[in-house]
Amino acid sequence: MTRRIPIVSTIVVFAACLTMIGLGIWQLQRKEEKEALIARYEAALRDDAVIAWPSPADYDRALFRRTRVDCTAVRGMDPISGKSASGESGWVHIARCSRPEGGVADVTIGWSRSPQSPPWAGGPVTGRIATYGDGVRLVAETPQAGLAPLAPPDPGDLPNNHLAYAVQWFFFAATAVVIYVLALRRRGR
Repeated sequence: MTRRIPIVSTIVVFAACLTMIGLGIWQLQRKEEKEALIARYEAALRDDAVIAWPSPADYDRALFRRTRVDCTAVRGMDPISGKSASGESGWVHIARCSRPEGGVADVTIGWSRSPQSPPWAGGPVTGRIATYGDGVRLVAETPQAGLAPLAPPDPGDLPNNHLAYAVQWFFFAATAVVIYVLALRRRGR
């Protein structure tokens, strides 16, 4: 009596394993890309040259660079959770500013223990560009409106867990092979 390997099941498992291995390789490539991106952001932190406030198309290239915004009018103020320069948890206060060139800029003006935003009329602010939702914000080097200093933006805070994802995909592929081999052995008995 000859044992027959089920063709359809074998093709499905083989395709699934190839897909999982491909995803693992893709995650390894993403890991390299993310490391290069973090290195670029760390270099931007060492550069003290002041650049113009970026347009939305330039947000990615401007992250962690130094810039200056002249807040001619404060349109609103939002508190969000964040850290002070000394590492304390509390509230960072983000002003939505009108700019003389037109448009708006979100400017993080400082930290406090209270979610109540202080009054602030605006003015010139210099700092570093950081992510903020789908856009960017300026993180002030010098706190405004009597607030405490902010934790500076840190490229090390960007998640870089691609190696863990790659290992998971390779593990899933190996597990699928082991389960399939065990199923074939059980079927053959």
